[in-house]
Amino acid sequence: MLTCLRVRSFAIIEALEVELDAGLNIVTGETGAGKSILVDALQLVLGARGRPEVVRTDAEAAEVEALFDLNGQAEALAALRDLGIETDGELLIRRVVSASGRTRAYINGRLATLAQLKEVTKGLADISSQHEYHSLADSRHHLTYLDAFASHAPLVEEVGQAHAALVEATARLEEVVTEERGKADREDLLRYQVNEIETLREALENEETLVVERERLRHAEKLGTAAGEAEAQLYSNDESICGAISRIASSVEQASNFDPSIEPMAAQVRDALVQLEDAASELGSYARELSFDPNRLGALEDQIDRVSRVKRKYGDTGAEILAYRDQAAAELDSLERYEERLDRYQREFDEALEEASRAALALRGKRQTAATKLSKAISKELSSLGMGEARVTVELAALEGGPRELQVEGARLSPTGIDHAELLIAPNRGEEAKPLRKIASGGELSRAMLAIKRVLAGLGPASLYVFDEVDAGVGGAVAEVIGRKIHEVAQHSQVLCITHLPQISAYADAHYRVHKEVVGKRTKSDIRLLSDNERLEEIARMLGGVTVTDQARAAAQALLQSATT
Repeated sequence: MLTCLRVRSFAIIEALEVELDAGLNIVTGETGAGKSILVDALQLVLGARGRPEVVRTDAEAAEVEALFDLNGQAEALAALRDLGIETDGELLIRRVVSASGRTRAYINGRLATLAQLKEVTKGLADISSQHEYHSLADSRHHLTYLDAFASHAPLVEEVGQAHAALVEATARLEEVVTEERGKADREDLLRYQVNEIETLREALENEETLVVERERLRHAEKLGTAAGEAEAQLYSNDESICGAISRIASSVEQASNFDPSIEPMAAQVRDALVQLEDAASELGSYARELSFDPNRLGALEDQIDRVSRVKRKYGDTGAEILAYRDQAAAELDSLERYEERLDRYQREFDEALEEASRAALALRGKRQTAATKLSKAISKELSSLGMGEARVTVELAALEGGPRELQVEGARLSPTGIDHAELLIAPNRGEEAKPLRKIASGGELSRAMLAIKRVLAGLGPASLYVFDEVDAGVGGAVAEVIGRKIHEVAQHSQVLCITHLPQISAYADAHYRVHKEVVGKRTKSDIRLLSDNERLEEIARMLGGVTVTDQARAAAQALLQSATT
């Protein structure tokens, strides 16, 4: 909902600010006073192209600000989140157009591009006028309106769920089909990897032991020499260390006969002798048993080298490599069961496609019935709005798609079904029905929009509907019907209506009057909210002309009373 619009140095407007009501806001004023300038200013904040001609003479720049209440506007709130712009539920848009033609846009105080501005404001306002765009003329919304009119939400949700299930089934099937293209090569690779690692399992589990054995074989000669020489010096030689220690032990033991206090030292020497004799014995055995086996060394070198190579391929440790082997074996097993999986996924795809087709075709049948009803309802509304010869058709067509897209009976399947809807209108008898956006007459376009909005009240995306020239070419009873129907639309959405007809103005929830005056050598336009008495005078003026008579006031009072009953 638009809560406030502020305009400065825009066309003949020097400065004005208007706070709008939640219901039907009527704007009146004499021709040329600047009523439609408000629509132009609103278009600017909604993303229209800024032109230097809108800048008031002698001003440096024109500026328009609009404050929106975003309650219920999920699309705008989502767009703000995507841009990283925080909001407390309000949206402040500011557009500045310089006299040189340069424009700037601000969203909640942050500089923004025109594309970002259009994304945020998309769906906030729906403007019906001769030269401007409107969401109801955008065929992308028409299927949503048709479904809302016919309460198809459960069916649309069912189609959406079936579509999602089909997309998942398609992805699984495509994945397994893609596997087939490289299946043989992948199987060969995995089989080679599993075998390569499996043949080295024992080496990977005992790598440290193998390295120790390899080093022993590499240095067998040095090890044997060192062990043999150590055994000889410790025990075998005539002048061995053990012989000398034995003599020392005997000498100390004899001395302990004279002094028992050195018996412990004698025992320690004897214990050392025993340990050295044991070490000499083991060294001797080690030297005798040690032999150089070049074949075994070669085998060890080969195994350790192969372990190093698989480490470079599959992991840093034996545990990581064996884990990789298990994963490869599992994938190989899966590939070897390819036909089984292909059959299962093909069956799941066929079942999902059958369900999606059933749901989409059922929805199409409901839509065809609803399209006829909606066409008649809108045509009936047009008749009451003075367009009795107008005919509206809701045209349903199959969605077009490429050969690689999901299809049902030749139509592309989307989350909302297989249909495209568009509202076509023939304003006069004998004319060919055309898309709404191609209607030339502003008055016919506005009334067509009003009829559609009346039938679809509360179903469209916009929180603000703007009607400009809705009363073109009508008067009397038709004008009163238009006023009543605009007021009915305003029960669901905020409405801003610019009119010159008192029959429409009488239905206002808030009535504003635009007037212009000459101050010095400059013309300026202003707007203000009318009180009850001022509103009576304004409607009387619209009925009676420049001079407001008592009869005009009485007629105005009657109109106001009629509008409230």
